Amino acid sequence: MTYKVFIDGEAGTTGLQIRARLEGRDDIRLITLGDADRKDTRARLAAFDAADVGILCLPDAAAVEIVAQLAGTGTRLIDASTAHRVDPGWVFGFAELDNDLRARIAGGQFVSNPGCYSTGAIALLHPLVKRGLIAADQALAINAISGYSGGGKAMIAEFESGKTDGPFVYATEQRHKHLPEIVAHAGLTRQPVFVPSVGPYEQGMIVQVPLPFVEPGQGAAIEAALADHYATSRFVSVVSPDHYGARIDPRRLNGTNQLELSVHGNLDTGGAVLLALLDNLGKGASGAAVQNLNIMLGLDEGLGL
Repeated sequence: MTYKVFIDGEAGTTGLQIRARLEGRDDIRLITLGDADRKDTRARLAAFDAADVGILCLPDAAAVEIVAQLAGTGTRLIDASTAHRVDPGWVFGFAELDNDLRARIAGGQFVSNPGCYSTGAIALLHPLVKRGLIAADQALAINAISGYSGGGKAMIAEFESGKTDGPFVYATEQRHKHLPEIVAHAGLTRQPVFVPSVGPYEQGMIVQVPLPFVEPGQGAAIEAALADHYATSRFVSVVSPDHYGARIDPRRLNGTNQLELSVHGNLDTGGAVLLALLDNLGKGASGAAVQNLNIMLGLDEGLGL
């Protein structure tokens, strides 16, 4: 059977990556609009009407607007924007996070794709908060670095033109758009301090959560809890710190839909650092969207990945 898919906003970074993962498949037919129709509302609505699933790769306000125009049509949607990630009417599309999520995605009309930074942070924190190893109101800090592709076309142009050529820290005012979903889906009641940064490379991401309050020996229990939570996951794995060596390259999973979690620390002094490594355009964006699409269509979720 061939399924029809319309990517609204396919010319953007995430849309292009989703298209690249789908266009070689014989079970998917992409509905494509010409340049003149991409901003024509009637043409877009007709494309959604013809599609089995529509994928939104739009700015938040545009995603909200088109969802309102599609109200009552029964169109199934995956939203890659931030707009619906904490909306109770949408299924949070992180299939590995809880036992019931895959079934909810499979039967859902509206599925929101997780953000890239939040994918790493939530994957680390949710199982530990759920098991009581980290208190929901614990004071936490999250540090992260991403390749510049996470900033979209404008930031890519900055780096590729040479206007910007070095790393930088940003969003220090603690209003980053991923914070609400981190709080909601990690099960936190207290907002963590989040310090993201951009490196002078195209893609790849590391998210770190320092846990200075962890006592000697507790790191092993934390690692065991993560390993148990993701024991049957195809795309999420828990690895030993020895897996990496002395230096951890955020680009090592580029081009994949994999997410690696690890627990680092000193067993003699206590304290630990949780680490998540992923491709910000893979499991952090386009790969996750294709995985959700496969689940919604009842297909092997690894197709195209």
